[in-house]
Amino acid sequence: MLKIHPQHVPYVPLVSVPFTTSTEETFTIWMKSLILSGKGCTVFDSNGRIVYRVDNYNRKYCNEVYLMDSAGKVLFTIRRKKFRLIKIWEGFGTFSGKVNDEDKNPGFEVRKSCRILRCDSICEVIVGLHRDQPCQHYRIESCPGKSTFQIVDKLGRLITEVKRKQSKSGVSLGEVVLTMVVEPHIDHSLVMGLVVVYSLINGTM
Repeated sequence: MLKIHPQHVPYVPLVSVPFTTSTEETFTIWMKSLILSGKGCTVFDSNGRIVYRVDNYNRKYCNEVYLMDSAGKVLFTIRRKKFRLIKIWEGFGTFSGKVNDEDKNPGFEVRKSCRILRCDSICEVIVGLHRDQPCQHYRIESCPGKSTFQIVDKLGRLITEVKRKQSKSGVSLGEVVLTMVVEPHIDHSLVMGLVVVYSLINGTM
C-alpha cells in the first residue's frame, strides 16, 4: 500500500471515540459496492481488512445512505436536506442500533460553497451539532485538475488527504481506487462519513 506522509502539523481532535489511533492511518477506498451491481464503496485498512462499507444497491445520487462497519452495523445515517440551490448533507450517528435524530440535530453537516469564478470545490463542515459543546468547523478542499481532496481544520491544518492510489511502481490504479491518509488522534469513522458526503455531492457514488 502506498504510504503518504503529509507535512506534520499540530492536530485538533474531532471527537474522542474508539475509532481513533495515536498514529497516522492509511486506508484504501474502492469506489465499488460489495453487492453485485450495487453502488457505494468498500474501505480497507493497511492490513487489507474491510473496515467500512456503503451499499446503495442499484441507486446512484441517493438522498439517504448508510456508512457501515465490516459487519454491516450502521455508524452514520447520511441524509440530504431538500434545498433546490444549496447542497446540504447531514450525518446522524447511530447508537445502540438506533439513529440519533430524535432531536433532529445531526452529528455533522456538510454544505457545498458556491464559488462561481473558481474551478475548485470547497465544502464547509460543522461537527458537534448534537452535543452540549462548541461546534468545530472544517473544510473539504479539492485540488483543480487532480483527483485529490483534503480535509482541513479552520486554521488550514491538515486532517485527511485523499488521492488516487498508486502501485509500488508509481502506476495509478484508476479513479475508483483511492488512498486515504488520516492524521493521528482523528476519528476516521467520522472522516469516512465526510468522504462519503463529498463523493455524493460530486456524483462519484
